[in-house]
Amino acid sequence: MKFRPCIDLHRGKVKQIVGSTLSDDNPEALKENYVAERPSSYYAQLFKRDGLTGGHMIMLGPGNEAAATEALSVWPGGLQIGGGINADNARYWLDQGAAAIIVTSYVFREGAINEERLKALVRLVSKDRLVLDLSCRRKGGDYYIVTDRWQRFTDVIISPETLDYFSKYCFEFLIHAADVEGKCRGVEEDLVELLGRWTPISTTYAGGARSIKDLYLVKELGQDRLDLTIGSALDIFGGDGVSYAEVVAFNRK
Repeated sequence: MKFRPCIDLHRGKVKQIVGSTLSDDNPEALKENYVAERPSSYYAQLFKRDGLTGGHMIMLGPGNEAAATEALSVWPGGLQIGGGINADNARYWLDQGAAAIIVTSYVFREGAINEERLKALVRLVSKDRLVLDLSCRRKGGDYYIVTDRWQRFTDVIISPETLDYFSKYCFEFLIHAADVEGKCRGVEEDLVELLGRWTPISTTYAGGARSIKDLYLVKELGQDRLDLTIGSALDIFGGDGVSYAEVVAFNRK
């Protein structure tokens, strides 16, 4: 189990946002926890220096391509990339230096899994360079996978069967608990526990982490099988819940 770094890009800048406020219909509702003055390359260089591998960079909407390319050029092979990735641009981003591509919306159609697209992506980039983002929101007693920057519910729930199915096509999952993303109120413990029991492959959980204690909590609840991303609570992103030095030390320990 380890800490994984992240870079979220929105309108060309590194930001930390409250995930549930993302809306194409009401962009004014967006709540930003932090807008960085430093460029994406600064964070890529920082993570490279400290050996924080397996991090993800997510392009939240258009206008982020230049910033993403800049970060990848600093650390080729050091970051995964997601946000608007499809069969037309997947190879391009690998050629730019992405360690792997992260895909969600492209493999769903009208709320259902599009297996044809899944298979096409595997043929295009190979299973060992494909991460599936199965980020989810709670509805009733289940966690449903959400697409389009976490705005649209699919018909697919997180379950042992779902995770087993998707694991045939990728080497890793990235799963944001979108309801708590950016709120720094604690991780979605029920989801962490379920993922720890169910996931058959490497999985990174993101959402709600607020202190170094959450690394140990995810380690325990996730049965040492989940990695954790911390964003808004981290001091390098304007937070006061956990220092960057602490998470680096956690990984080295």
